[in-house]
Amino acid sequence: MTRTVRRKLAHSKEKNKEIVGSDSDNPDDGCLCSSTICDLDWTALPDDTAIQLFSYLNYRDRASLSATCQTFRVLGSSPCLWDSLDLRYHKFNITTAQLLSSRSKNLQKLRFLGGESADAIISLEARDLCEISGYFCRDITDATLSMIAARHVMLECLQLGPDVCERITSFAIRVIAICCPKLKRLQISGVKVVTGEAINALAKHCRQLVEVAFMESDSVDEFALGNLTSVQFLSLAGTKNLKWNSASCVWSKLPKLVGLDVSRTDITFSSVMRLFLSSQYLKVLVALNCPVFEAEVDNHMTYNQKGKILLTVFNDIFKAVGSLFVDITENESNMLSYWRKVKSTDRSMDAIATWIEWIFSHFLLRIAENNPKELDAFWIKQGAALLLDLLQSSQEDVQERAANSIATFVVIDDENATVDAQRAELVMQNGGIRLLLDLARSYREGLQSEAAKAIANLSVDSKVAKAVADIGGINILTGLARSVNRLVAEEAAGGLWNLSVGEEHKGAIAEAGGIKVLVDLIYKWRAGNDGVLERAAGALANLAADDSCSMEIAVAGGVHALVMLARSCKFEGVQEQAARALANLAAHGDNNNDNAAVRREAGALEALVQLTFSQHEGVRQEAAGALWNLSFDDKNREAIAAAGGITALVSLAQSCSNSSQCLQERAAGALWGLSVSEANSIAIGQEGGVAPLIALACSDIADVHETAAGALWNLAFYPTNALRIVEGGGVPALIHLCSSSVSKMARLMAALALAYVFDQRTEEFAPGGPSSEGTSKTMNFDEIKRVALKKIEAFVLSFSVPQKFAAAMVSSAPKALGQVAEAVRIPEAGHLRCSAAEIGRFVAMLRNPSSILKACSAFALLQFTIPGGRHTLHHTSLLRNAGAPRVLRAAAAAATAPVEAKVFVKILLRNLEHHHLEALN
Repeated sequence: MTRTVRRKLAHSKEKNKEIVGSDSDNPDDGCLCSSTICDLDWTALPDDTAIQLFSYLNYRDRASLSATCQTFRVLGSSPCLWDSLDLRYHKFNITTAQLLSSRSKNLQKLRFLGGESADAIISLEARDLCEISGYFCRDITDATLSMIAARHVMLECLQLGPDVCERITSFAIRVIAICCPKLKRLQISGVKVVTGEAINALAKHCRQLVEVAFMESDSVDEFALGNLTSVQFLSLAGTKNLKWNSASCVWSKLPKLVGLDVSRTDITFSSVMRLFLSSQYLKVLVALNCPVFEAEVDNHMTYNQKGKILLTVFNDIFKAVGSLFVDITENESNMLSYWRKVKSTDRSMDAIATWIEWIFSHFLLRIAENNPKELDAFWIKQGAALLLDLLQSSQEDVQERAANSIATFVVIDDENATVDAQRAELVMQNGGIRLLLDLARSYREGLQSEAAKAIANLSVDSKVAKAVADIGGINILTGLARSVNRLVAEEAAGGLWNLSVGEEHKGAIAEAGGIKVLVDLIYKWRAGNDGVLERAAGALANLAADDSCSMEIAVAGGVHALVMLARSCKFEGVQEQAARALANLAAHGDNNNDNAAVRREAGALEALVQLTFSQHEGVRQEAAGALWNLSFDDKNREAIAAAGGITALVSLAQSCSNSSQCLQERAAGALWGLSVSEANSIAIGQEGGVAPLIALACSDIADVHETAAGALWNLAFYPTNALRIVEGGGVPALIHLCSSSVSKMARLMAALALAYVFDQRTEEFAPGGPSSEGTSKTMNFDEIKRVALKKIEAFVLSFSVPQKFAAAMVSSAPKALGQVAEAVRIPEAGHLRCSAAEIGRFVAMLRNPSSILKACSAFALLQFTIPGGRHTLHHTSLLRNAGAPRVLRAAAAAATAPVEAKVFVKILLRNLEHHHLEALN
C-alpha cells in the first residue's frame, strides 16, 4: 500500500469541469508552448478569461496571483471567485483566516479539515455563508461548533463526517437549531447520543429542514424524529439501539418523508414492511447490510411495491432505481447515469436521485473500510459497478468518496501492499481506469488526490498497471506529483511507486520526467511530510534497480537527496525506502559510479551504519543490504569499517536469529563483502563475528547459509579466524553444508572454507593443554579433519562424469575438455572475485600432499577461469603472475594426482592459453 498540468482551459459554467477532455490520452495535448507563455501579456486577457483562469486555482495561489499587479488585484477580488472555499488541503488557521477575511465577505460555501481549521472559521467575515462541510472532525468541540453556528446564522447546510464527531453532543445540535433557522440539511456522523430535546429544537426552529442524517450514533431518540414534519430524507445508517417497532410506527406518519436510510442497523423484517405499507409518501427505503433483516427476508423479495423501492445488497439496485423513471428503456441498466443524461423537469425526482447517490457513496465507503467477508459477492455483482457509476456524479463529494472507496475496497493487506486482483481487474474491465484518470485531470484538488490514490492502489495489480500506463496514466501521475498540494503530490508519488515495480514501466516514468520530479519532491517536502518522502523514496528505490534509471537518479541529485533522508529523517518508512534506494543504486556492478558517489556524500555511510541499530526490521534489513552492495567497492569497505560498520554488522548478525530470512541474508552478506579486506576480516573475527556466521550457516534457508558460507570462506583464510571456526563448532556446520545444501554455491564455498582450514599445519592452531586432554582434542581434531576432507572429496566427485573424464584423460581435444568444463561449471561462481593472495593460496594448495586438497584447488581455479565469468581475465592474470602454469603442468604430470585433479588442470591450462591469446589479439 497521490499534478499540475498546464493546459488550455475550456470555459465552463459547471463547477467541476475538467481542464481537458476525458478522451485525451496525451497529457501534453493542448499545452501552451513555453515561447507562447513567455510572450503572452497575461494582464491583457479579457476579464472573463482571466477570471476563469483564477477559478482553477486554490485559494492560496489565487491570493498570491492577485498580489502580482494592480490588474490581477482587481480581478482576483471578484466576488464570484470567493463564493466558495476548499480549505482541506492547505494549512488554515486563525492567522490565515484574518488574511482572507476581506475577501470572504461574499463566501457562501466552505469546506474545511480538522479542529484547527474549524476554530479559524469563526474569524471569517462571511455573514452570508450558507453551506459548511467538515472532514476529520474528531477534535471539534461543542464550543467551536456553537460559535460557528452563532457567527453564521444564514447556514442552510451543515455536514460533518464521515468520520465520527466524538466530542460533539446534543448541546451543539440545539445551538445550531436556535441560531440557524434557515437550515435545510443537517448531516452529522458519530454523535454518541442525539437526545429528544435536540431533535425537538430542530423541529421547532428549523421549519425548512429537508434532510437529516444522524449516522454512527449510539442512540437517537426515535420518537422525537417523528416531530420533524418537514423532513423529506432521513438517514440513520450505522446507528445502534433503536426501538424499531416504535420507530416504524412513528416514522411512517411523517407527512413528507420520501427517502429513509437504515443501512447497517439491526432493523427487522416486520419494521421494514410496516414502513413500506404505512408510509404514505415514502418512495425509497435503503436497508443495506442489515443482518437481522437479511436473515429474515426472502432474497427474491420484490424490490418495488406500490411505487416504493427497497434497496438491499441482494436486490438488483440498478433495476430498482430504474423503476423510479417512467420512461425507462430496456437497454438502460445503469439508471443513475441514465438519470444524469435525461433532461428531467421533475425536481422531486432529481432530489431523490441526488440523495440516493449521497447515501450510496457513504455506504460503499464504510463497507470498503470495514470489508466484511459476507459482502464479497456484493462487490463483484454490483458494488464495483455502483462505484464506477458514482465516479460520474455531478456531486463532487460523491465523486471523492467513490474514488476513495475504490482505493480502499481493492486493498487486502495495506502493510504488505496486497490487493484483490479480481476486484482491481473488475474496475479495469468496466472502464474505471479511464474514469479515474479523467478525475485526476480535474482542477479540483480533492478529486485529484482521491483519484490518484485509487490509481495507485489499483496499480499494485500488474494488469491494471499496464492499463494505466497504456492510457497515459504515467504522464498524468508525473504531472500531479509536481502539485503544490502535499496530499496530491503524495498520492501521485504513490502511484509512480507502484507502477515502478514493473520493469516495463521504469523507462516510461523516466521519459515522462518522473525521476526528476521524485527527487524534487524530497527537497520540496523535506520536513514533516513523511508520506510524500516515503513514496518518493520508494519509487526511486524501484527505479534505481534499472541501470539507465540509476544513472539518471544520480544526475538529478538523487544520491544526495536519499542520503539526506537516511541521515535526518526519523520516520521508519522513509528510512527503509531511502536505504533500499541507496542499496539499489550501489548494486550495478563493480565499477558502478553510484557506489562511489554514495561514499562521497558526507555522513552517508555513518547514517547507514546507524540504521542497522533501528528497532524496525525493515530499516535494519535495507541498511544491511545497502552496506553489502557498497562493500563491493574497495574504498567503501575501509570507509564502512571506519564508520563502525563491522561492530554494527556483527551485532546485527548476533541478534537476527529470529528475524526474517532476508535480514539474515543481508547481515551475513554485508560481513561477507567487508571480509574481502584482510584488516576487516581480522577485525570481524576479533569482534566476535565468527559465531553468528556459524549460526547463520546452520540455517535451512539456502540464501542465508550461502552468504554465511561465503563470509566464513573469507574469514578462514587467516589462521586466527580458522581457529575460531574450529573452536566455535564451525567445521561440522561447513561439513553439513558441503554435503547437503541444495545450493551449489553454498557447497562450493563451504568446501573452500574447509580447505582453507585444513591445508595448514595442524599444530599451528590445534588445541593444546595437558597431555592426556591435549591428545584427546588432537585426536578429535584429526577425526574432524578426516571427515571434512572426505566431504570435500565427495563434493568434487559429485561433478564427475566418468565417461567424459575418461575421454578428457586420454585426449586434450577442445571438445572433450569443453564437455567436462560445462559439466562441472557453477555459473554463479563466475561472479566471485579473488585477491592475488587467495589465488596464490590455491596455487600453493596444488602442491599440498593431500590429493583431495589438490583436486579441490584445481576445481576452484577452474570455476574462476571458465570463459564468460565476470572476473575471468582478472583471475587468469593473477594466475600467470603467481607462476601457476609451471605448477599446473607439474600437477598434471604427477603420478599420484587423482584423475579429477589432472583433468581440471588440463582445462585450466587450456583456459590460461585461451585468455593469453585473447589478450594478445
